Amino acid sequence: MTTARDLALITLGMPTDLPVAQGDLSLALAGAEAIDLLENGALSLDGDRMVPGPRVATGDRLLDQADASLTRREPYETVDDWLWRRGSELAAAYVDDLERAGLVTHPRGHGFWLRSARPVLADSQARRGAEERGLSGDPVLAALLAAAGIGADPAEAYESLDADAVTTVLAAVGGAVTQLEAVRLRHDIENAAFDNVWRGQVAAAGVRRRVSSHR
Repeated sequence: MTTARDLALITLGMPTDLPVAQGDLSLALAGAEAIDLLENGALSLDGDRMVPGPRVATGDRLLDQADASLTRREPYETVDDWLWRRGSELAAAYVDDLERAGLVTHPRGHGFWLRSARPVLADSQARRGAEERGLSGDPVLAALLAAAGIGADPAEAYESLDADAVTTVLAAVGGAVTQLEAVRLRHDIENAAFDNVWRGQVAAAGVRRRVSSHR
């Protein structure tokens, strides 16, 4: 199993009262893929630039897809750019892939799949392996889970890492998640401001109508 797949399985197994934002998870999954590619020799880092190595058949469809999508021309892609590009809708892609593998299912309602409902993890060796890795305190997985909003401060996990390239990827994931949260907050503020303007316009229109009716 890959780090990305273990991350997806652990996240899907979280209680429903601890939701994980899909955008945060997608960025963390893209980071996990980069780390898996670093570890199998398909990728190296030159500063924050992702330098592809020889193609490596990983046996994992999505990780092979990630390898194939690496930018292979200089100046190469930065880790941050990779996270945003590769991470687009990546959480949904992993759910679909796990479903095809029979590792997750969707609840049924009146004989139909409830696609809008949260996927349910099947009892499998893959799930147990991911959970055992999570409980073992694996620093890479712990940092990725923290970035996705699960667990402690990722800085604690960094202290036990001795690979500069992995630390660079994890730091980029944390930065990207922070950027995404800032975008969400800005949108919330803009939406709240629009709602206030809209309510003001509606109230003003009501006043004008009442004034006109009394003329």
